[in-house]
Amino acid sequence: MGMATKNGNQKLHKKFGDEEVTLPKSEPQDAPVETHDQGTTQKKKKRKRKGKGNAELIDPSTQNTATEVVTGPKSNGTSKPQLNVIPQPESGSKPTGTQPKSKKQKISTKKIQKPTVKTVTFFSDDEEERDTRGRGADTPEGLHARARELLEVRKTLPVYKAKDEVMSHLSKNKVTILIGETGSGKSTQIPQFLMPINKKGIAVTQPRRVAAINLASRVSEEAGSKLGDKVGYSVRFDNKSHHYTKLKYLTDGMLLREIMMDGDLAQYSTVIIDEAHERTVLTDLLMGFLKQLLAKRDDLRVIIMSATLDAERFSKFYDGAEILFVEGRMYKVDRLYIDQPSEDIVDSTIKAIVQVNNGELEGDILVFLPGQEEIDKCVNLLERIAPELPKEAPYIVPLPLYASLPPAEQAKVFVPLKARKRKVILATNIAETSVTVPGVRYVIDSGLRKVKVWRHQLGLSTLLTAPVSKASATQRAGRAGREREGKAFRLYTENDYTKLPLQTEPEISRSNVTSPVLMLKRAGVDDILNWPWLENPGQDSLVSALTQLYHLKALDDNGKITELGIQMAILPLEPQLSAILLTAHKSGCLSAAVDIVSCLSVDNLVLNPQAENRDEVNEKRSNLCVLGTKYGDLLMVKELLDFYTQFENSQERKQWCKELALSYRGFKNVIKVRNQIRQYMISLTKDKHLFDEDDEKNNTLDIPSVLKAFLSGYVSNTAIGMPDRSYRTTTSGQLISIHPSSLVFGKKVDAIMYNDYVYTTKGYARNVSVIELSWLQEVGAHVLAPKESVN
Repeated sequence: MGMATKNGNQKLHKKFGDEEVTLPKSEPQDAPVETHDQGTTQKKKKRKRKGKGNAELIDPSTQNTATEVVTGPKSNGTSKPQLNVIPQPESGSKPTGTQPKSKKQKISTKKIQKPTVKTVTFFSDDEEERDTRGRGADTPEGLHARARELLEVRKTLPVYKAKDEVMSHLSKNKVTILIGETGSGKSTQIPQFLMPINKKGIAVTQPRRVAAINLASRVSEEAGSKLGDKVGYSVRFDNKSHHYTKLKYLTDGMLLREIMMDGDLAQYSTVIIDEAHERTVLTDLLMGFLKQLLAKRDDLRVIIMSATLDAERFSKFYDGAEILFVEGRMYKVDRLYIDQPSEDIVDSTIKAIVQVNNGELEGDILVFLPGQEEIDKCVNLLERIAPELPKEAPYIVPLPLYASLPPAEQAKVFVPLKARKRKVILATNIAETSVTVPGVRYVIDSGLRKVKVWRHQLGLSTLLTAPVSKASATQRAGRAGREREGKAFRLYTENDYTKLPLQTEPEISRSNVTSPVLMLKRAGVDDILNWPWLENPGQDSLVSALTQLYHLKALDDNGKITELGIQMAILPLEPQLSAILLTAHKSGCLSAAVDIVSCLSVDNLVLNPQAENRDEVNEKRSNLCVLGTKYGDLLMVKELLDFYTQFENSQERKQWCKELALSYRGFKNVIKVRNQIRQYMISLTKDKHLFDEDDEKNNTLDIPSVLKAFLSGYVSNTAIGMPDRSYRTTTSGQLISIHPSSLVFGKKVDAIMYNDYVYTTKGYARNVSVIELSWLQEVGAHVLAPKESVN
């Protein structure tokens, strides 16, 4: 299939030449406009016969140039419809978009569980999409039978075979650094080994919610119990555990919140940090807390688990802790490269998928792409071309996999398909180590990832598309060899591979640490600079975080946490969004603020329409969102959510979202997030009638109060209008423009507030709202003229 290279790998040197692959045209990517194609599934057409095709990789490739996009909240919202507005907007044109029937104004309680104060469990508002993972049989006998069945599978895992040696080591050491190769079973088996000997609970942290939920579901089955009883999980906006849960999988952020409430973690006798090699900010933060806690608690056991060999740093940090290595289960994987890089990663990926499908044996395909935008584009294209592929090849079924997908959607990648069908799982880097998908024999690796880089001068994070490390590339390729021999098709040249960094840099070295610093302050840490960081983020980053917290009034003049800061730390949101909600509560517009914040917490809610109907969709949105057209994008997402909640069934909602290029899946998530945020606010204020009052009580919306509440969080993200319709930021003085996707684009206004920033050919503000110049002094005088020092 290609000539052998010096390291024994095969090298692809032919292009898609033997068979011409005709693909739907991709949208041209204008510099300032990002495209978010809708995943519209067409009816299957009769499949045409074509030649079998060549098995060698065609022109696929990636350009290793980093393209800057922004990270930040996306638009979305939920609230009650038909609002009496203060002030009343000027009369505009009558909405011409499809509007819901004015029947019921809330979602059926049969389909979305009514929120409770203690634990909230959410289901999809489609009955057929309910998440049933981990439930197993309904009877104890059925659960135990399933556990006995899975025990035979567990016994084949390398970690299980080394159980006695592993347990002997763990019992003798307070801290263990455990290196387990991909496929060793460390994440599911080690916690179960410890359950019988632990007097208290066991906490296992994961960097991603997808992994925490999936692992808890699997281990609950292996343990013969219902999910949430003996084994459970806790992730942001979703909790399936009780006080009696013995083993709990958590995201690292949720365990940090438990530390803030109980600095001794008294309910646990073992804490396991899994996927430590990913070096997220919150994982590094946990490392420091646990190091301090080990000095206070003799009964605490800490296990640091990693899938790579970079263990010396962890060992040194924990005063020479012993390193235990457990071999994985890996079959041979052939690695194939391309000859020439390509700038269009979506086009290259589609061509590679088609070639692998036409020319390779049975087995599913796992594709690694930078982010959700590229995944959704590929899913859309694959659904369109699948009926046209050669009849002799398996019928491809594209399935997305990324963190913001609902659990029921994620679960689809684990379900086997019927004969003559092949799954194509298109995933972000969550599938590198966090999630194992059975049946995968082929990996297509774009060689790219999305990384956030904090820009101190802008006070914003920018999302970059950048090359992966060699360690990540190895992890990705290894996914093809979990069950049998496989192949990894790398969409970059072998020379490019040699230039990749050996390891992925720690997230803390390039991230905004405002939220971690607030957690440290809440935990009583005064000397932030000299706290035991696994890797110190540096004085500039820490001072920037302290300054921002001071501007949000979370810290006082002496750098001590305020009562407002304590409340902000309790909410599972970024400090800016927490400050907004607390301000809105005081202003009597909490319900509207919760709606908008819920929308901002869900990515890719308002999509970029396809080129052929972009003008039509934008006109429908403008006509429908009267307030958004006048006041900006924050009010627009609230109006959209108001309309969404009026529809009675999912089919109507889906059709409406399709017409306006909105994410139906995203709006379902907004409803879940809103319910959880409401419960946090009820718990925080100890007022269970909280949402029976303020703007819901008289069905009004005080627009100035809402926008001022958001200004309290985003006062650093403001700009003054210039004569040429550009804007100069109030903090750095930088010139920026309004992004064409905003409803404010093309308008001349005195001042704007934005919560998203894009840099392509120049700087663009997104998610823009119109504000009054006088509000800057009223709300943000302490920021625009800051004090000299913050301790």
